[in-house]
Amino acid sequence: MYAIIATGGKQYKVCEGDVIKVEKLDAEAGNTVTFDQVIAVSDGSLKVGEDVAKATVTATVMEQGRGKKVVVYKYKRKTGYHKKNGHRQAYTQVKIDKINA
Repeated sequence: MYAIIATGGKQYKVCEGDVIKVEKLDAEAGNTVTFDQVIAVSDGSLKVGEDVAKATVTATVMEQGRGKKVVVYKYKRKTGYHKKNGHRQAYTQVKIDKINA
């Protein structure tokens, strides 16, 4: 059985027991979060729309963290302009506990 959930502007295909990194959530490690934006659920047959309107996915927050640094380098030729910048995206690592469909 798997479900497709939406969080943080992205969609994830998850099964029970999966560990995924999602955009930063407001929850501390050990807390339980519920994803109620379920797009599809499959348990042999795919259910979408009204069939999964009340479906939820519960997960446990494992850790908060920041990803690897991405270097952003801007350069314009012939003008002497260059700018180096870095960015580390914040994430929340969650473990999928149960798919309630």
